[in-house]
Amino acid sequence: MSADTRQPVIAVVGGGIAGLAAALFLRDRGAAVTVLEGGPRLGGELSVSPVAGIEVDEGAEALLARRPEGTGLIEAAGLGGQLVEPGTTAASIWTRGVMRAMPRRQFLGVPADLDELASTQILSAAGLARARAEPELPGLELDGDLSVGGLVAARFGRELADRLTDPLLSGVYAGRAGELSFQATMPALAQAARAHRTLGEAARSLLPGPGPDGGAPGGPPGGQAGPPERPAPVFTTLAGGLGTLPAAVAAASGARLRTRAMVRELARTADGWRLTIGSARSPEWLDADAVILALPAQPASRLLGPVSAAAAAALAEISYASMAIITLAYPRAAFAALPPGSGYLVPAADGRPVKAVTVSTSKWPHLRASAPDLVIARCSVGRIGEEALLQRDDADLVALAAADLAAATGVRGQPAASRVTRWGGALPQYTVGHLDRVARIRAAVASCPGLAVCGAAYDGIGIPACVASAALAAGQVTGQLRARRPGR
Repeated sequence: MSADTRQPVIAVVGGGIAGLAAALFLRDRGAAVTVLEGGPRLGGELSVSPVAGIEVDEGAEALLARRPEGTGLIEAAGLGGQLVEPGTTAASIWTRGVMRAMPRRQFLGVPADLDELASTQILSAAGLARARAEPELPGLELDGDLSVGGLVAARFGRELADRLTDPLLSGVYAGRAGELSFQATMPALAQAARAHRTLGEAARSLLPGPGPDGGAPGGPPGGQAGPPERPAPVFTTLAGGLGTLPAAVAAASGARLRTRAMVRELARTADGWRLTIGSARSPEWLDADAVILALPAQPASRLLGPVSAAAAAALAEISYASMAIITLAYPRAAFAALPPGSGYLVPAADGRPVKAVTVSTSKWPHLRASAPDLVIARCSVGRIGEEALLQRDDADLVALAAADLAAATGVRGQPAASRVTRWGGALPQYTVGHLDRVARIRAAVASCPGLAVCGAAYDGIGIPACVASAALAAGQVTGQLRARRPGR
């Protein structure tokens, strides 16, 4: 085979879901693809293992069903028949020692119905009065990027920002609302806010209206008789756990898969790239026509330093939060009454170590069917700046989580089984200016032919967003390779 007609080689550095998705998207594009993962396994923060004999996710346990990228990847990996819906997504906020229903009409902690918010009693009388004053404030002025917490506090008051917005964002990013970018974390609301005078009006514009009786959304349209149409599920998962997805995507990709293959250096060559793999004592090299970096920001920055100082510098500005998930299994009889809905969030202002709890056997009917006599709860610990908490040993974290769960729910006795999963540096922080940083990274990388980036550091940390970035990266490098072919 001549040099002009040989099969191009594409290296994907990073074996998390973004890297594996990129490999799958490259499957039918005429390239030989190698995935290089520095750790001992593929899948990144997606993993599943047994607790009390039941397979339970260690990392992400759901994805947005309304974005097609995630469910499309599941279908492409041959797991479409295993998609399951939650039995409930209703959640609560445990604050000031009382479990409060989460307002349904809110957008990531920005209220769209202050009367409904009042009924939850999440806010004090003074806090509610301040929130009700938002329509009387001057119109929104969104000049440049702002922090979510700062904007919400300016519009609705500090108490609402602390008791409603911050716990919702902390549950997603393990970050602080006062530092996270409004434009990057709430792009739909940021866009709507430009067309409305108040933030409450902008939030209402993104939510379905109330039913004909003035109650919750979802009633029959126009007041017609008959049962309401069941809304499409917001979330979905796999019957075996989302942690089963990476292996299926890897197998479907047809790529060469390597673990414990740490890429230490990336360098340009006359017609492509050279990757240095392994230890300094016994390195090996891989020559590739194109490279996709599906890595967290810091390792991507280190590799790009000699290649693009501008991209490396912008990537180095993205910080990460660490967290742990403590999974506890109890006999169902230990609960006088189960926590309502799928779980609850805890505001940082309450000073509790656990920031969120998902009652997996309530949220997912298939798990309850597998363990009818058990209650399995996933307790999330760790926000940005709480690294000292995560340095405690597993037994301490289990004791902390169990004590918080008992205080919130009244569960009696000790858990029958437990598991601690630590995710160090797992969640990128989309701080103020994030969109500008991403634009600078992508512009700098675009000046390096045959190079692309993807993953959670850029356009969203959920699985669908990571998959979308992988599809973009795969299209970029294959487009560049086609442009370099003779005769073009």
